[in-house]
Amino acid sequence: MKIIHKAYFLVGILIAAAGVNLVLLYQAQQESTDESYTIIRAADLKVKVETLASLANSIANGIEADKETLKDETNQFESVLNILRTGGTIRGQTIVTIPSNLMDKYSEVEYSWNKVRQSLEQIQMFAASNENARDALNYILGKNGEMTLTTDAVMKEIDQLDRDYNRHKEISANLLELSKSIGQNALLISIGEEQGVREQLQKDRIAFEAGIRKLLQSPTDDLDLESIGQIPENLIPIPRENSNALRQLDPLWEAVELRVSILEKNSLRTEEFDSAYNAFKTNSIELTSSLDNLLDSWNQQLQESGSQRGNIVQTLLVVDIAIFFLVIVIVRQSLNPLGIITRALSRVKEGIYGEKINYKSDDEIGELVNSFNIMSDTIKQKTEEAKETDMAKDEFLSMITHELKTPLVPIQGYVDILLGEHLGPLTEKQKERLKIIKSSSESLLRIISDLLDAQKLELGKLVVKKENMDIKDTIEKAVESLQPRAIENKVTIKQHLDKKIILPHDPERIRQVLTNLLKNSVDVVKPNSGLIDIFVEDSPQEIKISVKDNGPGISAENQKNLFKKFYQVDTSLTREVGGSGLGLAICKGLVEEHGGSITVESTPGIGATFSFTLPKA
Repeated sequence: MKIIHKAYFLVGILIAAAGVNLVLLYQAQQESTDESYTIIRAADLKVKVETLASLANSIANGIEADKETLKDETNQFESVLNILRTGGTIRGQTIVTIPSNLMDKYSEVEYSWNKVRQSLEQIQMFAASNENARDALNYILGKNGEMTLTTDAVMKEIDQLDRDYNRHKEISANLLELSKSIGQNALLISIGEEQGVREQLQKDRIAFEAGIRKLLQSPTDDLDLESIGQIPENLIPIPRENSNALRQLDPLWEAVELRVSILEKNSLRTEEFDSAYNAFKTNSIELTSSLDNLLDSWNQQLQESGSQRGNIVQTLLVVDIAIFFLVIVIVRQSLNPLGIITRALSRVKEGIYGEKINYKSDDEIGELVNSFNIMSDTIKQKTEEAKETDMAKDEFLSMITHELKTPLVPIQGYVDILLGEHLGPLTEKQKERLKIIKSSSESLLRIISDLLDAQKLELGKLVVKKENMDIKDTIEKAVESLQPRAIENKVTIKQHLDKKIILPHDPERIRQVLTNLLKNSVDVVKPNSGLIDIFVEDSPQEIKISVKDNGPGISAENQKNLFKKFYQVDTSLTREVGGSGLGLAICKGLVEEHGGSITVESTPGIGATFSFTLPKA
């Protein structure tokens, strides 16, 4: 079977397994989500019970407008409860039905709800407020501030009397506290806190009545003083000028006392409403308890089903892992021959050609092996041909450079003899022509020398003789050799190094690097304004020498190829600066032979900086 067919088949198995897993997991997830949402909606019923209780309490406090809201909330509770039994949707989310084994718990909730609903219907049916009690309460609350102020005035008037009226002072102070207590208890009753408050209100009323009678010298025989821990007392009369406030308090208290007596005997709510409200509170507790039982049982069942789903998921994962490893084994068996090919290619990369792979099969690997064997033979043949060509090229280059260099020596020698006028005087025009011959021969000799150096670098035969010498001397000699040319071109060369730095290097070769870089800069900067700076950065491990000029700069595109052999930035036939295109390539080779590196940084229109490093070790 073809490998591609095997791959399709295995991928199909993986896709099918993944599809089945996704469907099963989606179904399990959806069921779990629906059940969880259903339980949340069931739990919301407990919140609804609190809402119903709040509305019932609001109605009990006289807010009749909440009866309609209570009716709506009751209907909503009923609707959700029915959906839990029959299934449906709430807020667009699917609600599952109550599990059959939990129907007895649900029946308890329904039973409790029916009792709650009946009490709620009665709450909505009966009037909540006892008008007489509420009028009495409102009167007491309305007059409490006035009564407190008047009682305070009574206490201040009596405080002006001498020690014979100390008991009067105690009673007046007690009346002020009782006045405040009556107001506070009335306020508690108004917010529905009636438990034990009415009894206290009755004691306060008797105590206040007894106190005011004692101050007015009125009999207290008809009062139940024993219930409040007091006894009858006969006090001396209060002077008229100190009883003005007491005379105002007496009729005021008489009116308030009447309302307090009504409030003691009557609840703010009607008897029918109170009965329905108390029944609702009892039934709502029972409903909440039955809801808790249902939710607890349902959550427990959901956990058990979740555990079962977890087992299913684990089983699916085991199956998936088994299929995955089976696919890996089959794929590895199918692709194992590729390892043989990879190793053979590695040997080709190492330069070992002509080896063949022994693999017989009609699949894609077999076709690949056959192609590799043919390729290996072809590469071997082409490599041998290339070696022969390189050898011929090297021999030709060595021969031609040598042959070109040989005749240049006598040419330069005879030109020097002629210019020295050893063979007779020369005219100015003759001298000018001889200088041209000398300059051209020197340029040709430099090109031939560059070719020889480039060839030696490529073959690894260039000898670098390192010596521990001062780099400052090397730089100065390079600058001195280019100084005449710089003066001729009206260019300034500055070197910024004022200390000795001893490091191992070949001074002739490093001077050759610097000379090449300086010559390039001298040729490109403008006369009169041209400036070339040489900087040296000294660090513990190496030094960095930089040649910076203010010439036209080099574009980013040209910077990439500067150090390649025979590369020219200006390739036009009319370029102003000549050269073989080998100078920077030789600089790069010489610097790397010293264990350093060379780089260029340039901005067109501003200048260029060539930098190279030399290690100290």
